[in-house]
Amino acid sequence: MGFEYGVAKAQPQVPCYFIFGDSLVDNGNNNNIASLARANYLPYGIDFPGGPTGRFSNGKTTVDVIAELLGFDDYIHPYSSARGQDILRGVNYASAAAGIRDETGQQLGARISMNGQVNNYKNTVSQVVDLLGDEDSAANYLSKCIYSLGLGSNDYLNNYFMPDTYSTSRQYTPDQYADVLIQQYSQQIKTLYQFGARKFVLIGVGQIGCSPNELAQGSPDGSTCVQKINDANQLFNSRLRSLVDDLNNNNDDAKFIYINAYGIFQDIVTSPSSFGVTVVIIACNVPVLCFGELQVPCFFILGDSLVDNGNNNNLETTTKATLWH
Repeated sequence: MGFEYGVAKAQPQVPCYFIFGDSLVDNGNNNNIASLARANYLPYGIDFPGGPTGRFSNGKTTVDVIAELLGFDDYIHPYSSARGQDILRGVNYASAAAGIRDETGQQLGARISMNGQVNNYKNTVSQVVDLLGDEDSAANYLSKCIYSLGLGSNDYLNNYFMPDTYSTSRQYTPDQYADVLIQQYSQQIKTLYQFGARKFVLIGVGQIGCSPNELAQGSPDGSTCVQKINDANQLFNSRLRSLVDDLNNNNDDAKFIYINAYGIFQDIVTSPSSFGVTVVIIACNVPVLCFGELQVPCFFILGDSLVDNGNNNNLETTTKATLWH
């Protein structure tokens, strides 16, 4: 489905855009797998052209907005349906409930972990080589593409802070767990580099202790964020920023950018009027869905019990970083 701007579009700023992540950017990869983490039904997609697609949003995701801003004439296809020449524009590998660790999210059923997403990318690279004729041409082409990575949230919400299901909180202190996550994430990033990636956007974990599900289950008053969760994921973010610095220092032919999702959320919550926001957070205490009988389009920072509802994705994206080209 193309963008309907009514005007001819120039070439995009980059030839392709590859996306790795979880439910915040999944656009359909979980639709046909045995998972509870699916969004291919109403009210998801209620404001998206064509209705539900598998996006965990009422409308666009952040990567949809980025694709528009980069000048693509269509959204990046999910790996599950990307075929032929489509892959030369990029592929979305994201999978709801996915984490850096393979076991993360297993209580929700099937999902594609970051390791699985990296393996799927390797398959894509082989196809790009076939399409372009040789490895050198493919490497040159892929070096011009943007690679967006945003994982880690589920490694906390659907792993570390579920002690009845996972043992990680007994194995590791929060500091140790952040170290373990970053060590594995670093290897995954380096594998992408080995397979041609050169322009990386690494997105930190947002204030997941303020997510509606955590407010409903762990907040003393239903509105105060769960600080121990935010503190833990800030340990991860701090290490991710350091990793970005190290990667830039040690790879002269590549560029790594860190996106402070935690700070962006804080800016919106702290100064809502600066962003034209009247209602800042409405947390629904009903698991999974956040729509009653009366469905009124509005602006929420957070939507259902798991992820934000998408209305703020345009705002969040445009407050992040100007991507190079």
